[in-house]
Amino acid sequence: MTDFAIQKTTTSETEGNRYRSILKSSSLIGGASVLNILIGMLRTKFVAILLGTTGVGLMGMYVQITGLIGTVSGMGLASSGVRQVAEAVGSHNDERIARSVITLRRMVWLTGGIGMLTMIIFCAPISKISFNSSDYTLPIALLGGTILLSAIASGQACMLQGTRRIADLARISVIGAVNGTLISIPCFYFWGKQGIVISLILCAVALLATSWWFARRVPIKAITLPWRASRDEARQLLSLGIGFMGAGLVATLASYLIRVMLLRKFNLSDVGIYLSAYGLSGVLVGFVLTAMGTDYYPRLTAVASDNTSVRQMVNEQTDVSILLAFPCLVAMMIFAPLLIRIFYAESFFAAIPILRWCILGILGRVFSWPLGFVILAKGKGRLFFITELLASAYHVVAVYYFVSFWGLNGAGIAFMSLYLFYTLLMLVVMRGLVGAIWSRHTLMQVFFSVTVIVILFFSCSINFNSIVVWGGNLGIMSLVSFYCIQQLSHKSGMGLNEIFSKFRP
Repeated sequence: MTDFAIQKTTTSETEGNRYRSILKSSSLIGGASVLNILIGMLRTKFVAILLGTTGVGLMGMYVQITGLIGTVSGMGLASSGVRQVAEAVGSHNDERIARSVITLRRMVWLTGGIGMLTMIIFCAPISKISFNSSDYTLPIALLGGTILLSAIASGQACMLQGTRRIADLARISVIGAVNGTLISIPCFYFWGKQGIVISLILCAVALLATSWWFARRVPIKAITLPWRASRDEARQLLSLGIGFMGAGLVATLASYLIRVMLLRKFNLSDVGIYLSAYGLSGVLVGFVLTAMGTDYYPRLTAVASDNTSVRQMVNEQTDVSILLAFPCLVAMMIFAPLLIRIFYAESFFAAIPILRWCILGILGRVFSWPLGFVILAKGKGRLFFITELLASAYHVVAVYYFVSFWGLNGAGIAFMSLYLFYTLLMLVVMRGLVGAIWSRHTLMQVFFSVTVIVILFFSCSINFNSIVVWGGNLGIMSLVSFYCIQQLSHKSGMGLNEIFSKFRP
């Protein structure tokens, strides 16, 4: 019995350390997210007031176009670069780390330049396809510069992420939010919708400067690496990156097609309504999803060959992600009208039902993302492409049919159904890749959170503002928050004050 007690204590301490590690990385991103939310509220409010729904829709289209071209020209380096740098760091070979970083920097300059030239050369047909008008040719050409700047900044971020400098990434996030606000508001105030392009270019310049400042502090061994010597390293980057690029392309293309589809069926103002709901739905849980890519992905890559460790890490990450994200999603479901009023304006109230459908989808994203990162960590580029292709194709088809039945709200319903489909798809893929992956405890957490959020969805969707309904909803929110905090405290071995202190900005 004594031996068993000692073994049990050691295992518990080890589990507590793992949960504390996940909480630590999430808290770094979470603290930054709190500041980003506060700063973003100010920026979004000005955008809504100064540009209106049409301006929000126009800016969303510009961002989607540059994202689409940037995804194609980027060749998946944002994912393969992190993996390559993380592997080099794991080898503890300074020269290998230097080779990986130098090659990555050269490749992002090359791919970013190609993306910029593509935007400039094909600006006219892009404008015609996107807006059914040639009026946006010059703005699209000018936005080509943001692709080069963003590609270089992405290379810097890959190096920081691969070396797990999470605190620096969090600082870049906050500084980027501040710069974006300080730059955007004057541009929108003085030039209105014409200031959108100027603000996007200046924000890209500011992001590059910030990422360079932090990246230069990472000690990289000084070596001489001829371009010819970079070929093998570049080939490895591209061979894995092309699969990731293909997956990123189909997802970005699907998002672009959905916006064009909505623009053809409705108008630019309605696109702005949809984008406001879609963007707001993930804002309060963004720190959980960002932490997965920032810290969880490199950690998962380090144990990718050990399926037992992979399953354990996925369950722990899923568990913590649910406990952190679920109270935020419950609060958003209840206070959706207030959030629309705070972040946007009364002219955006048509986004409230779409926002609630999107919140259901974001919960599915919390479930499925820890599973999806397994494919990335194992370097299964082709499999990743296939799963993303299936999910993206489903999303486009769902939006096409759902908006025909339910109008603009159908876009939100399609987003919710996408993550139901994607979660089931990931579970099937994981069974073949690493075996049955969700533990009994994780399944119970998923069932509990789905049940509660669905009950709240129907409760909040009924336009019946009685004290009983509000009291019941607030009671559920209080119980959910208490349960999640208590579970985090128990699993990590940390006191409540310690947990709260970690998430202070």
